[in-house]
Amino acid sequence: MSQRPNVPHSSSIAFGLHSHLLVSSEMNPNSNCAAMGVKGFVEGGIASIVAGCSTHPLDLIKVRMQLQGESHVPNPAVQTLRPALAFQTTTTTTSSAIHMPPPPARVGPVATGIKIFRTEGVAALFSGVSATVLRQTLYSTTRMGLYDILKQKWTDKETKTMPLSRKITAGLIAGGIGAAVGNPADVAMVRMQADGRLPVSQRRNYTSVVDAITRMTKQEGVTSLWRGSSLTVNRAMLVTASQLASYDQIKEMILENGLMKDGLGTHVAASFSAGFVAAVASNPVDVIKTRVMNMKVEAGQKPPYAGALDCAIKTVKSEGPMALYKGFIPTISRQGPFTVVLFVTLEQVRKLLKDF
Repeated sequence: MSQRPNVPHSSSIAFGLHSHLLVSSEMNPNSNCAAMGVKGFVEGGIASIVAGCSTHPLDLIKVRMQLQGESHVPNPAVQTLRPALAFQTTTTTTSSAIHMPPPPARVGPVATGIKIFRTEGVAALFSGVSATVLRQTLYSTTRMGLYDILKQKWTDKETKTMPLSRKITAGLIAGGIGAAVGNPADVAMVRMQADGRLPVSQRRNYTSVVDAITRMTKQEGVTSLWRGSSLTVNRAMLVTASQLASYDQIKEMILENGLMKDGLGTHVAASFSAGFVAAVASNPVDVIKTRVMNMKVEAGQKPPYAGALDCAIKTVKSEGPMALYKGFIPTISRQGPFTVVLFVTLEQVRKLLKDF
């Protein structure tokens, strides 16, 4: 009789493969760390894209409110006056001056949203959403992944905790690098969101984030993609340090004091608190960033702002110091839900991918 070949059982194969992988990971811990590092980028990227898209209309309203009151925005009604009228000293000048239209009144977030809906349609509330997706893919994926790597390296192996100072430092580093990577998408997003407030003849009418980046490169040069990058980096450092560090710190405090168990309630409470801290810290820089990125630079003409500092000085002089907190209500209205969706989604994604 012919002898059957000795075929190993499937369970033996699985056990042997598991043992081989276990021994390999022990012999080469760097491969395991690299896998964990990549996993942090994937988890952070998914959560950021979900949060960015779901709160995009609130972000658009915030941008529109931050641009209210800019002195260099053309007023079509005033532009129709003949230049000679500005130099007349007769009674005609007085009557003309009296009938000049007053500057538009500043409106709140609800009125701004209603106005956009009525004048531009519901689709306008999602203007620039393609740029938001690209921005979250580049900026937030980078900052979340880097923060996770630094957190793993700087966490005490015995106590499993990390001091608040190190959390803030990790947030500053991760936010700065992420912002530098994602600045082109940020510029495109701001312009696409702000386009509807311009006169029809001056609108850029970008069809997508790719079209926006391509046209900016051709018309204004590659450097235009990093316009306001210093502001973007500063804001991102503040947001990431305050947002991620606050979330981790508040979550630890809730769990250590036994106020709540590690679940949805803890995640929502910690994330909303972190969103408030991030909004307070970043709003002034965000206002200046929005105005610098949105300014229209034409060949042969002096730009409205020479830089971030010039923009800040002009804004405070013409509109007062509280102008730096213009759009704060929509900022916190957006930052709060964004941070909640971000961290709640992140916690759920971590649970789904814990075995990978």
